[in-house]
Amino acid sequence: MDLRIDQPLWLLLLVPILLYFAWAWRKDKKSLRKEAKVVYGIRVLAIICLVFGITNPYLLLPIKEEQIIFLVDRSASVQDTDQVVVDWIEESLNARKDSHLVGVYTFAEDFQSEVSITDGEVNLPVFTPMKSPGNTDIARAIQLSTGIVEPNKATRIVLFSDGLETTGSVSDELVKIVGGNVTIDVVALERVASEDVAITSFETPAVAFEGEQQQLNVEMDATTNTSGEILLYQNDQLLAKEKINLEQGTNNYTFRNASIGEGLLKYEVQVVVAGDALIENNKLTSVTNVESSPKLLVVTHDGHQSNIPKVIDQATIQTDVIDAASLPFDLSNYLAYDAIIFDNVPGHAVGEQKMTVIEQAVKNFGVGFMMVGGKNSFGLGGYFKTPIEKLLPVEMEIKGKHQLPSLGLVIVMDRSGSMSGSKLEYAKEAAARSVEMLRDEDTLGFIAFDDTPWEIIEIAPLKNREEAVDTILSVGAGGGTEIYSSLAMAYEKLSPLKLQRKHVILLTDGQSSTSNDYQTLIEDGAKNSITVSTVAVGQDADRALLESLAEMGGGNFYDVVDESTVPAIMSTETAMISRTYIEDNPFYPIIYGDASWTSLFTEGVPQMNAYIATTPKQTASIIAESEKEDPVLAEWMYGLGRTIAFTSDSTGEWSGDFARWNNWGDFWNTAVSRLLPSYSEVPFTIQNASDGSYTVTDPSGNSSFIEVAAVNEKGEELPVTTEPLAPGKSRVTVESEPGLVFFRISNEQAAVYQTGISIPYSEEYKVQRPNTNLLELIASRTDGKILTEAKDVFREIDKKSAEKQSIQQQLILAAIFLFFIDITIRRFGFQQLMAPFSKLKKKKGIAETNISVSNLEKLVKEKKKR
Repeated sequence: MDLRIDQPLWLLLLVPILLYFAWAWRKDKKSLRKEAKVVYGIRVLAIICLVFGITNPYLLLPIKEEQIIFLVDRSASVQDTDQVVVDWIEESLNARKDSHLVGVYTFAEDFQSEVSITDGEVNLPVFTPMKSPGNTDIARAIQLSTGIVEPNKATRIVLFSDGLETTGSVSDELVKIVGGNVTIDVVALERVASEDVAITSFETPAVAFEGEQQQLNVEMDATTNTSGEILLYQNDQLLAKEKINLEQGTNNYTFRNASIGEGLLKYEVQVVVAGDALIENNKLTSVTNVESSPKLLVVTHDGHQSNIPKVIDQATIQTDVIDAASLPFDLSNYLAYDAIIFDNVPGHAVGEQKMTVIEQAVKNFGVGFMMVGGKNSFGLGGYFKTPIEKLLPVEMEIKGKHQLPSLGLVIVMDRSGSMSGSKLEYAKEAAARSVEMLRDEDTLGFIAFDDTPWEIIEIAPLKNREEAVDTILSVGAGGGTEIYSSLAMAYEKLSPLKLQRKHVILLTDGQSSTSNDYQTLIEDGAKNSITVSTVAVGQDADRALLESLAEMGGGNFYDVVDESTVPAIMSTETAMISRTYIEDNPFYPIIYGDASWTSLFTEGVPQMNAYIATTPKQTASIIAESEKEDPVLAEWMYGLGRTIAFTSDSTGEWSGDFARWNNWGDFWNTAVSRLLPSYSEVPFTIQNASDGSYTVTDPSGNSSFIEVAAVNEKGEELPVTTEPLAPGKSRVTVESEPGLVFFRISNEQAAVYQTGISIPYSEEYKVQRPNTNLLELIASRTDGKILTEAKDVFREIDKKSAEKQSIQQQLILAAIFLFFIDITIRRFGFQQLMAPFSKLKKKKGIAETNISVSNLEKLVKEKKKR
């Protein structure tokens, strides 16, 4: 038995009170009569009782009885374990003592009483069937169990479960239990071993275009090696039926289907296996919103015949093929397409202005973009530092892995008066971009000419790149045009240098004022391995001369009408002369990444012949790479649009066996599908939350409130709970069985959106191991243990139970009684209070005296008689 108080701070009152009484006693103790001293003591005792009374004191009286609650999980994830649990409980009851009260309760989503808590004999009945075995709510079961028991008695809950809770949060419930009279022991349950196949995931595109080849990915878990059939339904019509062999563990299967018609399309996948333990996990549905047929733009150059339109499904994808020279300048023309493919297109055929517009179409409007390799593509196509390079998942520069030749480059640029304005600005930008592509050990020279050549940068190894770029950009326009002397200076400077490659790029928009022997100059330079390329800008350039110079010098001639293409031309030239871009050793690509791609290679990977070397960007997804770890196929999201880089070609010259591969058409259809916009212009978005609810949002921000109605496939309206989170944003919870549910979403502006949501089967039906971490958490947080022996159930409970009995009233009554005595004594005094007792004593004394006298007289009389 313990004496305790709830409000000990009241005891501080005793300090001033006792000090006061001590001071009063010391001051008056000599003058106090005996009567006053007694009153003084009674008063002190009364005040002490009163102070102790207001501290809410109580006695803890020990209780011998202890409560043992068996709490049994009977959800679907532990089906067929009832007999195991019954045997365990019956065995444990052999260790039960007379002081133990026992109850048995079962739960899944609901809570049921099997044996009410009793001190009598426990005979386990056949467990009552659970109404809702499709979910496990451990938190609610513990909450209801602790509400059944008497809180002042020590209690042990023995939880039989696999710890796979699908609703509620047991962690939150444990916070309420910790520190109390309840401990929880845990017995881990696991589904009785049986053969089971479960479809764990079924993914279809959220949005697809009519006729687009959709990839439908199915993931299945099998407990053992088995075989069966997989069935695919589209709007309840059987679409495909195939026999499959499943291995123990995770299995993936892919369907490909081209949708017909527009609107919501329901897919359903089923797996049929003989002797399957659970049929609830053998089916899943998914919904795809089908829009009108997509449009694809394939861009080629200079008569190149692209094979892409021939191998994709043109019946379902509207495809336009145009030459790069015909590309439009206006954004609206690009937005008419869902995706754009550049097939071996050089950058100078496109120009910076068009590249910029294409970049905006991809970034801000979700148009997909793909670049396909070839001799005119990627780095060789002059895309270094262009808007197209910015949107691709690869860089044109190759870094660190390739042995590159030593290079000497001299740029001879026209700075005559006719070049002033945009021509000169583009020319300087082009020269600066070429400098940025060079390595530090490369040799650079820059000559600007008008009627006289000016050596702006002396030919020497490149040491300060930024200074060289600034110097080039500072060049201004001058006088006339003198080509020969400028070209002769470049040859003179390059000839004595010991370099593997020497190259001159001549850029001009006019005609030379003098005519000299170019042929001798170039032939002598060729003996020293010098090559020359020429760029004619504008209508006034001497095209005949420049073309012949390039032909004699072993370089390229570029006839430029749009000066914005000059930077791409210079990049192309610098790339070709400074880098070994083409890797032409046959190899087998290594495949990674998304199932959309990897599913194409289940039967092997064909051999490739060649590709253009590039460097992947940091966040790009590499789908295929070469043995040198160069990307062959890479993708990423750039703003709203997806972009893909395929560094081999579409013709088969570089792609080799890929072009003869059975899945070559599927390869390009997959690429087009990946490029198509993944978003849909709808007034509302729906996201599935981890707790099974849905977050509905108006991305435009125009809705003050959102109204949601839900209907199942039978046309039954379902209960919906809508919780506003913010203007135009709500959390929606719908009560529905697994299957397809249609949402109708509206707002105060009469905007209406309809879509389908697939409700999967409960987590209970998945093939999964017990959540031992949660079970250990429950036991450790409540000072319980993981049980392996049934006899341990009735071991001594560390938490002692006791009954609280308050003594507050008794102390206050005692104080009142003592105060009453104090007041009575002070009012009447001891003598007056004791007077009745004194008179009684006096009468008793007289009576006794009279008796004594009477007895004496009798003795005297008797003596006289004798």
